[in-house]
Amino acid sequence: MSATNEHSVKQAVAAGTSIGAAILLMAVGILSIFEGISAIAKDDILVTGPNYAYELSATSWGWIHLIIGILLVIAAAALMAGALWARVVAVFLAALSILANFLWLPYYPWWSIVIISLNVVVIWAVTTWQPDRI
Repeated sequence: MSATNEHSVKQAVAAGTSIGAAILLMAVGILSIFEGISAIAKDDILVTGPNYAYELSATSWGWIHLIIGILLVIAAAALMAGALWARVVAVFLAALSILANFLWLPYYPWWSIVIISLNVVVIWAVTTWQPDRI
């Protein structure tokens, strides 16, 4: 396989993954919105471990997740529409979501790990896709 052909295959995979990333970003955003609403509505059902350094009330975390989720959905819609600025915003918001979910680990560790993993895939796909090279 020639270097040019190999590069084209990599870019096609990255382009397909970027479309998938937009869908994943939309899913993460929607799930973050539901997570935020859940934490705001029923903040007494969340359990935390003792002596957590970054402890906020569940309601505060709910608002954080709700706002990040709404921004993720907007960025995903713009990414699906092909807006160039959406790639930069998607990476920034996915990184912000990683940070928020890292700090959310003591509340729901498995859920946070899943969301962090999805955000890593989103960042990889969006940053490796070069639409002008297909």
